[in-house]
Amino acid sequence: MVSDIVDKKLLALAIGRRKQAVAIVQIYSLENNKPSEILINNVIADVFLQFNSVYLNSFQTSLTLLNLSKNFKIVVKTRGGGLSGQTGAIKLGLARALCKIDPSHRTILKLAGLLTRDSRSVERKKYGLKKARKASQYSKR
Repeated sequence: MVSDIVDKKLLALAIGRRKQAVAIVQIYSLENNKPSEILINNVIADVFLQFNSVYLNSFQTSLTLLNLSKNFKIVVKTRGGGLSGQTGAIKLGLARALCKIDPSHRTILKLAGLLTRDSRSVERKKYGLKKARKASQYSKR
């Protein structure tokens, strides 16, 4: 799985999915006087998400809603899809993990819509067409 940090400090583990992306989110309690950090595929979250403020704010909404942004070390292992799909998967996985830590968080996260899995995915390509719906130009003559 993700790098073996001492399992005694593991608080929650959850999986999030979006499009083709899958994210495994692990939340650890902080060690003495250590700053909180978020690692995605063993890289700091800012660097992994290319300093994109939309992506960074998107997956941290659950932490800011609950005022928990400085309380945990979060380790994420993600694969598949692109950056947008992976961000959505992390967002869902993080919300699910926070619910496992304290079930009272569920009502707040549910009202914010953070516990709903976005089931939209790419439509399959049909034969005779260039993409799922794109056809060649109609010619009358």
